[in-house]
Amino acid sequence: MSYEMIALLMFSSMLLLMLTGQRVFGVIGAVALVASLALWGTGGQSMGFSAAMKLMKWYPLLTLPMFIFMGYVMSETRLADDLYRMFHVWFGPVPGGLAIGTILLMVLISAMNGLSVAGMAIGSTIALPELLRRRYDKVMVTGAIQAGSSLGILIPPSVVLVLYAMIARQPVGQLWLAGVLPGLMMAGLFIAYIWIRCHLNPTYGPPLAAEERATITRGEKFRLLGAGLLPLFIFFAMMVPFVKGWTSLVESSVIGALVTTGAAVAKGRFTREVFETSTRATLAISCMFMWIILAALSFGAVFDGLGAVRAIEGLFVEQLGLSPWTILILMQLTYLIMGMFLDDTAMLVIVAPLFVPLVGALGFDLIWYGVLYTITCQVAYLTPPFGYNLFLMRAMAPPEITIQDIYRSIAPFVGLMIVALALVMTFPQIALWLPQTLYVK
Repeated sequence: MSYEMIALLMFSSMLLLMLTGQRVFGVIGAVALVASLALWGTGGQSMGFSAAMKLMKWYPLLTLPMFIFMGYVMSETRLADDLYRMFHVWFGPVPGGLAIGTILLMVLISAMNGLSVAGMAIGSTIALPELLRRRYDKVMVTGAIQAGSSLGILIPPSVVLVLYAMIARQPVGQLWLAGVLPGLMMAGLFIAYIWIRCHLNPTYGPPLAAEERATITRGEKFRLLGAGLLPLFIFFAMMVPFVKGWTSLVESSVIGALVTTGAAVAKGRFTREVFETSTRATLAISCMFMWIILAALSFGAVFDGLGAVRAIEGLFVEQLGLSPWTILILMQLTYLIMGMFLDDTAMLVIVAPLFVPLVGALGFDLIWYGVLYTITCQVAYLTPPFGYNLFLMRAMAPPEITIQDIYRSIAPFVGLMIVALALVMTFPQIALWLPQTLYVK
């Protein structure tokens, strides 16, 4: 049997086993183990062992539990309450101002943790009830919260980019910096859409009434402004030392976790229950990511041994005559289709052994491609039938928001994400300028 047929058999077996509903890492790891034993005999078992050792020795992986812990502490202690109140006061007079403030809230929440779920939890419990009470269009604000929370996997410190860095063997710091400008650009597109829509039809997002604005004193405005600066303080406390070269990536993640915990303690919200819930959740998610990375490394080792990437490159470039850009666009379309049925980690683990080396072989920058992958994951979070954020919103939304409302709400924001993806593909420096300018190894 040719190596190409073996690679095809591995992929088809993996996809078939996915249909059984088994855990992603179990399916991928099992296929990798069986293939390695079948191809190289008992010596093939060392591939998984080698992957495990490589994972255990990857020092930046220690950032993973730190940032997950930050996100859960922030969510459990409701540190974002004052932040949303700040946006409520300062942006309320603008048509659609509270929805715009919600997007800005998500940006700052993203800068404090690397997960989408923390933004969803905060947006659906703090922002959504207030927006509905003030007669904002329920479809628009539901979409805004879902889209805004997805920024958590692009704006640093992104956990998804940590996972990509491990599999693609790229520096996490460069990937984080590469995600900053695309993330802010996407947030700007969301804000522009909300402002234009509410400006054309104020019933979608009515401003605060003049009577209510009159009750808010100047002193309260500035007090809330100070309270809202807490997330920025946490972000700069961990990122400035790293960018300046004073601390390593892991040390900066520890600083972030300590500062977040200290802020919760100072506000009197860090209880034993918060600590236990955050620690248990951190352990569960960290272990899940480690199992997924281990399975991906094992699967990738078998593929490297087969030379499957070189064979597929030859198929696309030499036999089919496709240009590198055509191949890249086809990859992104594949991600968009897979994102309708799989989550971000599953997509990366399934196709990373093929796509990541192929992207490098075609001459594209792997840091830039990591941003493209992450934006595509954001689209996957919002696309039915199995969009991750769709299910989270359905679980957290009040009864008056139906599943039809949730599905309708994401259409314009998915369109804006695809526009952002096209812009980053057309102008790579949107992603690459910051890491090329600021990155310190």
